[in-house]
Amino acid sequence: MSVASQPVPRPTANRAVLRRGLKVVWSGIKDQPRPFAVAVLGAMLWAAATVGTAGAIGWVTDHVIEPAVTSRVVTAAGLWTILGVLLAVLVVNVVGVILRRVYATVAGFNLQAGYRRRVTRQYLRLPLSWHHAHPSGQLLSNAHADIEATWQVFNPLPMAIGVIFMLLIAGVMMVVVDPFLAFIGLLVFPGLFAANLVFQQFMAPRITRAQQLRAEVAEVAHESFEAGLVVKAMGREDEETERFRGSTHELRDALILVGRTRGTFEPVIEAIPTLGTLAVLGVGTWQVSRGELDAAQVVQMAYLFSLLAFPVRALGWVLAELPRSVVGHDRVQHVLRSEGAMEHGPARLPAGGGPARSAMSHVTYTHAGEQEPAIHEVSLEVEAGSTTALVGPTGSGKSTLVNLAVRLIDPGTGTVLLDGTDVRELARGVIPATATVVAQQTFMFDDTVRGNVTLGEDDRSTDASVWEALRIAQADGFVRAMSDGLDTVIGERGGNLSGGQRQRIALARAIWRQPRLLVLDDATSAVDPSVEQAVLAGLREARTGMTVLVVAYRMATIMLADQVVYVEHGRVVDRGSHEDLVDRCGGYADLVHAYAREAAERAAVERAEEDA
Repeated sequence: MSVASQPVPRPTANRAVLRRGLKVVWSGIKDQPRPFAVAVLGAMLWAAATVGTAGAIGWVTDHVIEPAVTSRVVTAAGLWTILGVLLAVLVVNVVGVILRRVYATVAGFNLQAGYRRRVTRQYLRLPLSWHHAHPSGQLLSNAHADIEATWQVFNPLPMAIGVIFMLLIAGVMMVVVDPFLAFIGLLVFPGLFAANLVFQQFMAPRITRAQQLRAEVAEVAHESFEAGLVVKAMGREDEETERFRGSTHELRDALILVGRTRGTFEPVIEAIPTLGTLAVLGVGTWQVSRGELDAAQVVQMAYLFSLLAFPVRALGWVLAELPRSVVGHDRVQHVLRSEGAMEHGPARLPAGGGPARSAMSHVTYTHAGEQEPAIHEVSLEVEAGSTTALVGPTGSGKSTLVNLAVRLIDPGTGTVLLDGTDVRELARGVIPATATVVAQQTFMFDDTVRGNVTLGEDDRSTDASVWEALRIAQADGFVRAMSDGLDTVIGERGGNLSGGQRQRIALARAIWRQPRLLVLDDATSAVDPSVEQAVLAGLREARTGMTVLVVAYRMATIMLADQVVYVEHGRVVDRGSHEDLVDRCGGYADLVHAYAREAAERAAVERAEEDA
């Protein structure tokens, strides 16, 4: 087992990361203009209130505190004045913080939800061949971790914009108070920005690597969980644990390196504003001693710098998130820009129902990454109302043919027809409404029996129709024996059911839809022969309105067919009745005789076990 990592461009220079990150941010702003605008408005209110706090303290110091100190008299009016001024600034600050945080969160999560829907829709549009080339863990990482990384920057972004506004207001206020002292203080900010840029230069490749490793850990974990049966049966627990340990340790080391880089730079970045505050206090005290400034102005300037020390960090937070945004965006765009999504035409099938007719003309199909075609120049016709059995050795292309018939994949060359219409010309939803496939590997949802049969559809979801479908599929007996009948929750992937029970419910799911074309890909392989005979009899009973195309391995299924098509190496070798093929096709005769011997041996073993 191996992890197929999705190729993502490595970060280049810091400027390139910054430029691409800003493009990602701008695309998010265009997607969520209103919530983002309200968040920025709140950030500006917060910035104005934060800077206004320093002005308010300076004003209170000049007009209330200093006179009280000079006269040594504290009046109630003075105290109320202090309270009123600071309370007004506080209310504006609180309103700004609420608007900033709430609407930044709304914008960020709206973007995440929107892109998850886009990615999921793309997953559903892309053909099975694309999914076969991409591990499930990687797809989960794209839809969750990568999208979250892309838009996490929207949490600190409005605050960073507010900080820029704050710096403009603060700069004007400091210049108004004293240009020389403002110049001394403002020297801090170029140093702060330079430190942040150096910080990003080191952080960009480290945080990018960490994000990629998160996806790889998810891929390894998902693969191990999906292969739980194989891991347990083959005694590979230690090897899988070691494989997962290797990936997690690599991620741990990458995250430690990120933390070490933060730990090195953040104290330096935090110290720079403090040094600016000390410089302002020192120079301001010297100017007060010379009578060039009063104490209130120095207090206002010093407090302003102390207020700016933390908010300015928001710019660093945005810069720190941009590399993750770029990596996440690249990985998500890899999915959204993937080609191969099935196109649909405007055609509809004639109304009125009745069995469907399926046909293929000179169809060739090659699996991704392979050179030899899996299906080569196959022409096949399944008459309306008939049952056609596809028979052939393992790997002969039978499952590929049925996938082509219901357009789970498209041929490289040739045409697949449904009621005489090219399936590529049919409108979206026409084929699922006409044809239903039941695969050998069935999937059950963590839902009730009823939910797994109807899949949430309501137009035919009366209990009577569900029970009828279960009866034809020979599933009604064990469902009635369940504690809650149709309302019994069968567990994730049908974990509370046997393989044969899952197959019969999957068959009932298909029958309930009353398809005009029913495709069975060895869909009764996990049931006993006696149960299979009853299922096939039920299908004969229900077959009057449908055409059946079945991949057959058992003689009972083959004998049900009106036409048998023998396939070898991706080609149709012969077709006809079972008796005709046995007489004239040596490969078919050898295969079905082997099926018959295997069935006889199994029956003998079962009889011996019963006698014992």
